[in-house]
Amino acid sequence: MIDILIPGYRHLQFKHLVMDYNGTMACDGHLIDGVKEILEDLSDKIDIHVLTADTFGKAASQLEDLPVTLSILPQKAQDKGKLVYIKNLDTDATVSIGNGRNDCLMLKHSALGIALIQEEGASVQTLLSAHIVCKDILSALKLLSNPKRMVATLRS
Repeated sequence: MIDILIPGYRHLQFKHLVMDYNGTMACDGHLIDGVKEILEDLSDKIDIHVLTADTFGKAASQLEDLPVTLSILPQKAQDKGKLVYIKNLDTDATVSIGNGRNDCLMLKHSALGIALIQEEGASVQTLLSAHIVCKDILSALKLLSNPKRMVATLRS
């Protein structure tokens, strides 16, 4: 579990990390350099879930050696599918990361939603639904590796 008290905000206790794949952890279907190592370290503290439509058909092979649960979602109504997924886990114990419009509900309803602006850009709706916006996946994952970094961003 990742446990952090944010003064003037709330006490966050994460059991689950849920991420989109393409545009978040991967670019054009290929895992972004450095993600594997950080996920391996984080997996000792938190359960990691990857939700994707697998647009490029590479998610399973790219993630096969990682301690993650991969779920391939149908193309239609992905936003609702991702929301149902985090509700089944426990939204109060979930941090989610994404960039696309289909990540908006997931970020909004998670205890902590992190939006990314990388190569694919980011949906404005998703940015507005997030609690934190990071420049890339490595920065977002490092927040979870070093949770006190969130204090400066979220405290009141």
